[in-house]
Amino acid sequence: MDQGPVIVVDDDDAVRRSLKFALELEGLSVRLYGGGGQLLAEIDLPARGCLVIDYYMPGIDGVELVARLRRRHVVLPAILITGRASADLRRRAALAGFQRVLEKPLEDSALIDSIRHALAAMPGCAGDLRNIP
Repeated sequence: MDQGPVIVVDDDDAVRRSLKFALELEGLSVRLYGGGGQLLAEIDLPARGCLVIDYYMPGIDGVELVARLRRRHVVLPAILITGRASADLRRRAALAGFQRVLEKPLEDSALIDSIRHALAAMPGCAGDLRNIP
């Protein structure tokens, strides 16, 4: 079954490109967006997949972005990445609907493990996600 893409939203082009490279090596489909406004303007968001969103971005931060997506009934699992995750930010992220908050620099397999867990938890998904075609 198609797991859908990993949607990466980050204003840093180098971060976007490196995440795309790493996630595609894991066999995942990836869509890139340079900011929250760009994602909110997207007409064709997938019904399946996972959001990986940076917190600090110009215009709209990652927590507000997911809050707006939830108000539009976009319920894709979401992972927040940030350089500094305070207790308040973690609380706000949980209230907005994020499944995980990960601190940069991303270490080991924390991001890919979080993405695999999020995709596996989606309704209708089962099996070992290490072998996604």
